[in-house]
Amino acid sequence: MSLLRPRASVPETTSTRELDALIVGAGFSGMYLLHRLRGLGLAARVYERGEDVGGTWYWNRYPGARCDIESVDYSYSFSPELEQEWEWSERYAAQPEILRYAGHVADRFDLRRDIQFGAQVLSAEFDEAAGRWHVRTDLGELIVARYVVLATGCLSAGNVPDLPGRDAFRGETYHTGDWPHDGVDFAGKRVGVLGTGSSAIQSIPLIAEQAAHTVVFQRTPNFSLPAHNRPLTPEFRAEVKRDYPRRREIARYNSGGVTRADPEIGALEVTDEERREIYERQWRAGGLNFASLFNDLRTDRAANETAAEFIRGKIREIVEDARTAELLSPKDYPFGAKRPCVDTGYYATFNREDVQLVDLRTEPIAEITPHGVRTAAAEYEVDCLVYATGFDAMTGAVNAIDIRGRGGESLREAWAAGPRTYLGVGCAGFPNLFLIATVGSPSVLSNMMTSIEQHVDWVADCIGRLRAEGFDTIEATEEAQNEWVAHVNELAAGTLFLDAASWYLGANIPGKPRVFMPYVGGVGVYRELCDRIAAEGYRGFRRTVSAVAA
Repeated sequence: MSLLRPRASVPETTSTRELDALIVGAGFSGMYLLHRLRGLGLAARVYERGEDVGGTWYWNRYPGARCDIESVDYSYSFSPELEQEWEWSERYAAQPEILRYAGHVADRFDLRRDIQFGAQVLSAEFDEAAGRWHVRTDLGELIVARYVVLATGCLSAGNVPDLPGRDAFRGETYHTGDWPHDGVDFAGKRVGVLGTGSSAIQSIPLIAEQAAHTVVFQRTPNFSLPAHNRPLTPEFRAEVKRDYPRRREIARYNSGGVTRADPEIGALEVTDEERREIYERQWRAGGLNFASLFNDLRTDRAANETAAEFIRGKIREIVEDARTAELLSPKDYPFGAKRPCVDTGYYATFNREDVQLVDLRTEPIAEITPHGVRTAAAEYEVDCLVYATGFDAMTGAVNAIDIRGRGGESLREAWAAGPRTYLGVGCAGFPNLFLIATVGSPSVLSNMMTSIEQHVDWVADCIGRLRAEGFDTIEATEEAQNEWVAHVNELAAGTLFLDAASWYLGANIPGKPRVFMPYVGGVGVYRELCDRIAAEGYRGFRRTVSAVAA
């Protein structure tokens, strides 16, 4: 199978449609935005390359795929009725359940009638004279719209490394981000897994249960925390539903967009015994909150090392072979500088006799052969190759579209040295173009559902005010954009995030500029800042009346 979809050329135009707003992507951000814009009376339509709603949860169907935010919080808050009627079955919902939830939302709010499935947006060009965007799809449709909103997701453009001989492999080949919808049967097969990021850590235990032999090719070990997933009891679900108003309010204003209090003390402000007890308690509880136990884990290397060494100690306890345990233990970057993973039985999987770990740092891949993977030390024959190699994160899906603003300026070229936005919402030179929960905003450093709702509400309110106050266009100023980019970089420089070659920095994509893309200031701080800017008449944006009346 082909791992890469070729970029389609723009076909001849066969039809034209006029809209108030065109939304790219029918994931959770695109669906909610469609609902909000409909409520404002706008003619809005979503264009989605998949055949149904769900975004990343439509494509990521690999074994073990599930959310690393607790289900009851990884959900919409805009509808109290929706909150009360939906029943989550597990602490961390698996992909099929999340996809069912997305479908339920689409049905409940009758969203599908305004979604064009199986349509990939190829280009968008701003017509300055008319104050409209001209958008073309691979179906040959031309859409003329006042507003274009990129709800393309942060992890939606798959990354397949260009390894020598990649296309020579004669076995079955898969990418975790574009998994066959009818599943894969690995029974009795030899499977090679390339990568040890989140999708690999979730899928390897289940692949190993099926396969006759599993070879894991690891370049960089990852910190992973136990999920301790479990079914949710009716009593717990009822309690959460009663408590949703309070839970949501906490999530909207804490740093990560989840229901927890931000820590007030540092790891080095308590005794060694107290610190270990705190770590042990959270390890037994499971989940990503481990990364937020102390307020200095992101900023102080010595404090961070206490958490990192605790996790390495757990790996040594779980993995029976000492050499394998050491290979699985990250040592050259801080805990949390790459997104921590949440797993069920990942480290214990390496105790199986039919699972083999290959350290690509000591024996790098020389080529993919017709029968497997040849490294500097040996050839590993496999029947199937799984590329768990992640995504061209945050910018990949945006740059897949040929977007041209004022004077024909290309967004790809404007972002050639790294993405540049104001508030992560708009870009100078690109009027009425909005981004949802991606670069320059908390996005991937937060509960995405909390950040999605915040961004969608801000954009929808902005469009509503533009219309009410008689403005035709809104555009970030160059000065405000420069100040925001500098602010995002300054905040990142005060953390340990820059001490790892992560996809936050684009380091997983050859030739991609090394720029830290998300905003580290926290969800609550960011929300208050965005609200203040809107209250001040959208400071940093230029609002105009176009030459042609609406």
